Amino acid sequence: MAQKVVRTLVDDLSGDESDEITTNTILVNGAGVEIDLTSENYDKLLELLNPYFHAKGARRVRRGSGAKGKGHKERGRGDSSEIRAWARENNYEVSDRGRVPARIREAYEESR
Repeated sequence: MAQKVVRTLVDDLSGDESDEITTNTILVNGAGVEIDLTSENYDKLLELLNPYFHAKGARRVRRGSGAKGKGHKERGRGDSSEIRAWARENNYEVSDRGRVPARIREAYEESR
């Protein structure tokens, strides 16, 4: 039996489907979200944030690798490519890019 897997990328803000969706991370005071956006909505986000990025006293900072990376390792979470491979072997539909759904991450963790 032949199977066809269809991957649909959806903009989290508008609900629009597109092949040009990217996952973007937004961090403010240590709290962060990942959001999948079309290039149009990403440009709108940058336009909205532009005055803050270019404010007179604004300073660029580097994101530290400490807390987040250690937290993932302490919880024993695997990397996305490892989880995607496991998911495909266990008949889950998972995209090649973007965020791995929480239900798949949880199933992966439970299987370990």
